[in-house]
This record gives sequence, C-alpha cells and structure tokens, in this order.
Amino acid sequence: MTVHDVARRLPSIAELRDLCRSLAMLDAILCPAWEGRYHSFNAGWADGEEMASMRNGSGDEYFIVFSKAGAYVRGFAHEAPMSPYANDGEPWPGVIDDVPDAFKPFVEEPAFTDEDDVPVVTACLWREATDDQWRHGAIDFPGGYSDPDGATGLFGLLVDRSPRAFQRFAEDYYEVPVDLEAVRYVYALRPLDERLVSWLNAEVTLADLAEDIAEIGYPRPGRDEICASTVSD
Repeated sequence: MTVHDVARRLPSIAELRDLCRSLAMLDAILCPAWEGRYHSFNAGWADGEEMASMRNGSGDEYFIVFSKAGAYVRGFAHEAPMSPYANDGEPWPGVIDDVPDAFKPFVEEPAFTDEDDVPVVTACLWREATDDQWRHGAIDFPGGYSDPDGATGLFGLLVDRSPRAFQRFAEDYYEVPVDLEAVRYVYALRPLDERLVSWLNAEVTLADLAEDIAEIGYPRPGRDEICASTVSD
C-alpha cells in the first residue's frame, strides 16, 4: 500500500476526525500515561485548528491537522526508502511539491521539521474543504518495495476502520484483553460512563479521564450527547 491507496480509502474529513477522536479516547483509557499512548488528539492545538497524531515509539508517526481549510496529513516512517535521510536530506520528489497554498504553513511547521528545517515526511495527503476526494503529489515510487513510503504501517487503522481492527491492534500493542463491544461504543462516539470505562480498564475512572475528554473534544454526558450510530466489525 502507498499513499495513493490510502487516498482512495480514507473517509470524509468529518468521518476521519471522528475516527481520530475515538482512537485517542480508547488509547487514553487503555494507557493513562500520555507518553505511552499510540494515538492522541488535541482539539485546541492552535486557533481554529485541531490535530490528531500517532507515534509508535520507534520513530514512525503521523499528524493530521483539521482546520477550516480542510485536512492535511503528514506521515513519517523512519525506515522507509522514501525517508529524507535516505535521499540526501531532502523529501522524496513529489511528496510535498504539490501541497496547496492553504496547507503550505503545515509543510514548514516546526513540529513537522527537523533541526535543519527539513520536512520530516515520507507520505503526505490533503483534502481541502471543497474537495470531493483526498489528494496527493505526483510521485515516482522507488521500485522493489511493497511499502515504499511506509503508508501500510502508518495508516492501517485509518483505512481499516472496523472496531475489530482496533481490538487486534490494541491487544498486541498494550498486551491486554480489549472488549470489542466497548470499542464499538467508543467508535460510535457515545459519551462514556463508569461501566464502559471499566470494561476497557478497571484501574481507570471517568473522573481520571476528565482532562483527556476535554483535550480530545470527546462527547460528554448531558452536554454533547449524540445519536448512537451503528459501527460494523
């Protein structure tokens, strides 16, 4: 899989934002220590901007900025042949060359560049608010690799959006049993309660999660109630 495949399989901006909030909320419950989490979401990253992120603890990561302009996705797989560090310290040709002006500030964002101001990126996608699809640059991928830009490892849970996929991931990553019904509940963005939280982590209470719920912008009981939606496996 490459960024071309990801672009065809990502959902709408709104659906992707909801998925990212769900992933971050599940990780917050399963892993109270922020530094050990795989997914996070900051609903107040900057004025008018939200950011979802993934860090696998081994150097691979993605960041997704949601703004009025749309959504910008930047991924980095440290061992990918398209890494800037395998290309004379420059991003692979085409990866960020066609990024629209609306998202250019994110290309140069200090959080996404190294100490030499080089964009640390192997995969990049974007979708402006008026677009009907996700877009990417014109890229000549290096031959002989099944995952040249690292997209398979980076974006797996964004293209396979089933609760069961998260269950498999979390049980492997956190090495604990993960209740599938609880995952479905959070994927539907239903407000949390004590019982649901305990299904996922008996050592965490709803009160413990207050700051995470606020930072993620996850629905809160009695204030952000939404209709329950059906989520397939």
